[in-house]
Amino acid sequence: MLIRIFSLILGIIMSVSLLADELVLKPNAPKSYIVKKGDTLWDISGIFLNQPWLWPKLWRLNPEINNPHLIYPGDELRLVFDAQGQPMLVRGKPELKWSPKIRAQLKDQNPVSTLPLHVIAPYIRYDSVKTLVELGNLPYIIGSDEGHKSSLDGFKVYVNSDLTVGQSYGIFHKGDAIIDPETEENLGYNIKLVGTGKALQSGDMSKKQPSTIYIDDAKQEIRSGAYVVPVNDEQQYPSVFTMQAGAKNTQGLIVSSVTQLREFAKFDVVMINRGESQSVHAGDVLTVSRKSPSVVDTDSGPQYSSDTSRWNRMASDNNSDYDMPAEELGQVMIFKVYDKVSMALILHSEKSLRVLDGVAAP
Repeated sequence: MLIRIFSLILGIIMSVSLLADELVLKPNAPKSYIVKKGDTLWDISGIFLNQPWLWPKLWRLNPEINNPHLIYPGDELRLVFDAQGQPMLVRGKPELKWSPKIRAQLKDQNPVSTLPLHVIAPYIRYDSVKTLVELGNLPYIIGSDEGHKSSLDGFKVYVNSDLTVGQSYGIFHKGDAIIDPETEENLGYNIKLVGTGKALQSGDMSKKQPSTIYIDDAKQEIRSGAYVVPVNDEQQYPSVFTMQAGAKNTQGLIVSSVTQLREFAKFDVVMINRGESQSVHAGDVLTVSRKSPSVVDTDSGPQYSSDTSRWNRMASDNNSDYDMPAEELGQVMIFKVYDKVSMALILHSEKSLRVLDGVAAP
């Protein structure tokens, strides 16, 4: 009997897993599509699929598209089905028509990529995350030539480190600590880019002589104590993000945002409490969901926990009489990964997203 029950449970789990990966075509999916300049694999897959993050499955087993990064504008893609009835895209053979005049035109030589950096660059905030130990090893501004505690651009600041003359540096202020609500662990501090400058003098800290930076762009007031980081260390991103569904076991929470607002929407940058230690990678797409408000049964009927008395909430398990479902709200893409925290760009949101919304593999 136990063996039969175990076999039944295993079969259900396998069925659910298979359904989760099954491609679902949109009702209005076209039979063919001509690749246009500026298209990405994500865009093209979204034309055909309800789950564009499953794009690798749509391009599979296709000798004509051995490397989907070599799809070019002008190519015709046709939707076909394999022996199991699963959809896939193949490159169509264009029909040639003879006419008295033949006009030759070279194919656009820029291949289609998954998601070029220039598409999302305007929305990426060049903030960063540093642990307390990492911050302790960074040089910082000790003062300025004007003698003020804070200043705008067009002035010189002095840094307690030997810098490289001619090197550009980012100036960062330390923001709030990022606390994991599940473990209460300090995951690091959000450091915000407040300006940039170029080193004019290298200094010599063996003689207590600081370096000099000329501030050429201040986004906010730059204060003494601001951290100094070489620009290339914090602003390097891949030219193309290869977007893919996050690992199946990925589950976490939105724990902060660079805006520090209560709610955020499309193209805002948020932080999640998962990173390299949890096998998160740049390009991972995660689904955002939120558990529906808890409900308790009272003498007056069902009420939301937030609207009922403390006594009614205490009488229920976890302040609710029901295990309310979680509803999907949107998707985010990881673009920068640290040890235990990652930064993500909101790609889509049906409602405003919030801190403590869940993220998981699609």
